[in-house]
Order: sequence, then C-alpha cells, then structure tokens
Amino acid sequence: QVQLVESGGGLVQAGGSLRLSCAASGRSFSAYAMGWFRQALGKEREFVASIRWSGSTYYADSVKGRFTMSRDNAKNAVYLQMNSLKLEDTAVYYCAAVRSLGIPPRTGAGYDYWGQGTQVTVSS
Repeated sequence: QVQLVESGGGLVQAGGSLRLSCAASGRSFSAYAMGWFRQALGKEREFVASIRWSGSTYYADSVKGRFTMSRDNAKNAVYLQMNSLKLEDTAVYYCAAVRSLGIPPRTGAGYDYWGQGTQVTVSS
C-alpha cells in the first residue's frame, strides 16, 4: 500500500515558477513508476509527466521544455519543477504511483495509487 501527499501548489503569475512535491509512504519506493496528472475545471484529467525507477522521464508535449520531473528514492519523493507557467496550466495536480520497472503509463488507468491533489492557479 502506498500513500501519496502532494504539496507546493498555489497562485503564481504567468511566466512564474512553482515546484510541486509528492511524498510517498510505504516500502520499495524505488520499484514504483510515478506520474503527475492534472485536471482543469470542466476538463478531463490529463497526463503531465512520469518517471521510471531509473530516473528516465517522459512529458506531455504541452509541458515539454518547461516542466521537469525528478525523484529522490532516498526521501521517497518526486518533484515537478514548473517554469514559464501559462494560464492554461491552471489545474489540480495529482501525483500517482504504480509498481512497475517498465516505461510508466501515460493514462491514469495505469496507476494504482493517487494523492489528494494540489491546486495550481496561474494568473495574468
């Protein structure tokens, strides 16, 4: 069983930066692929980024070059550094986990554990 807790959301002006954190409880964190998803008001949840146990990362085209996902297996944590934020990045951001050593899924259905979400609001 894995419990995930996100933090770091908030209000930021367009062009600014935020760093989201996701703390995981449970054993064998390094055996889990991790993902970040987001859901804007009235829209479907969408893939943002994911990371393998090895540190290889994958990004949605909409955030590539602006967002960076990383993990610290010693701290059981993953991070999402978000730079050059745009109005359309406004959403609730969720951390997700699945026990897998393969390429992480890009769909939410591929993950078994979810955090409660953290709100990111980008203003003009």
